[in-house]
Amino acid sequence: GIHGNQVVAFIIFILGLGTMLPWNFFITASQYFKGRLGASSNITNSSSGGATKDYNYDSWMALLSQLPLLLFTLLNSFVYQWVQERIRVAFSLLAFFFFFSLTAGLVQVDMEPDTFFSITMATIFFINVCSAVLQGSLFGVVGLFPPRYSTLFMSGQGLAGIFAALAMFCSILSNADERLAALAYFITPCVATLGTLLCYMLLPHLVRTHNTDSWNLPVSHLGFFGFFDNMICFVLGRNLPLEANGKLDTKLAEGQERSSVFAVFKKIWVMALCVTCVFAVTLSVFPVITVRVQTVYEENVSWKKVFTCVCCFIVFNLMDLVGRGAPSLVMWPSKESRLFPVAVLSRLVFIPLLMLCNVEKSRLPVIFRHDFAFITIMALFSFSNGYLATLCMSYAPQLVRCKDCETAGSLMTFFLVLGLAIGASFSFLLGKLV
Repeated sequence: GIHGNQVVAFIIFILGLGTMLPWNFFITASQYFKGRLGASSNITNSSSGGATKDYNYDSWMALLSQLPLLLFTLLNSFVYQWVQERIRVAFSLLAFFFFFSLTAGLVQVDMEPDTFFSITMATIFFINVCSAVLQGSLFGVVGLFPPRYSTLFMSGQGLAGIFAALAMFCSILSNADERLAALAYFITPCVATLGTLLCYMLLPHLVRTHNTDSWNLPVSHLGFFGFFDNMICFVLGRNLPLEANGKLDTKLAEGQERSSVFAVFKKIWVMALCVTCVFAVTLSVFPVITVRVQTVYEENVSWKKVFTCVCCFIVFNLMDLVGRGAPSLVMWPSKESRLFPVAVLSRLVFIPLLMLCNVEKSRLPVIFRHDFAFITIMALFSFSNGYLATLCMSYAPQLVRCKDCETAGSLMTFFLVLGLAIGASFSFLLGKLV
């Protein structure tokens, strides 16, 4: 019935949100971690008389979040053949709960900055290994549903960032003491993770009662990237010729022989490099440079407190989400257009623009001193990220024959993650320059 379908839609939305909790909650808590590492290293150094150690939290966090994703994008086919999907999802979500609880628990514990940094980085690495497995598994599940569910899943992923930023905003506004605020902040994803697990467990029951035949597909369709077959429909709202109820019709698809991975790559290489470039630019400056930008209204204490949360994280996530939704209204430049790679490369201009904002202790001249300038640059930066990335992901499968859509999807995902990892690595250098 209609009601049941709405519940399924809501659950798939929540599953999308759940997959992105680790990345968003650790990235948004940048100030908390840097505060703890800075404060505790000041104490140790004042006794030994050394300079404050720079742990480079943002760059390490980004790199250790993206490496597992890169690794599992390569290993996905092995992992998914050997371990049942149910076990993969449940295990990943329980691991989320464990690691978030550990982080919340550590809020109350005093320890050496080196120890705290090591534990935090190990947590970030392992929670993102689970996140990579979870995303792979859930993209497979979502690929079994009609295409509009893929849109919901993606929207959930996009909203996770806003969810984390709002949790941070509330914890700052609560005016509780810093430790209590941080504790409340990290308990939020613990609760959200349990909610996600509950939703996942309800899904098969709902699907059975509402006779969604797509749930009983052969396991071969649970590939990581079955979802990308629907990416075109997600953006264009059109049906693929080979698509029936959001899945490829196997008889037709098997009738055609699949092209080799290299043959598919030759057709989509421009889009693959474009998506790599989009995310490499984004992660080279966000969050590393952007969290260091300060307000010009130093004397306004309450604005100063929420400035990074609002102008860096809320603006970024909101405009990125708007950017992801925009291709459903307008798709420009077209996939054949020479302008498309030009538009992608033009995003490189955001790197110097953001580096010349009002960055704390900047070595560079500050040209965009005012808050409004930073907010405007951030809004354009994040909108173009969401918009161009979505265009790349939706154009690529249109450049190949239908039976190669899945290969194109998996290649694009690999290049997307490669872009994230390159950006995170490059952020170490840019962080040193500013």
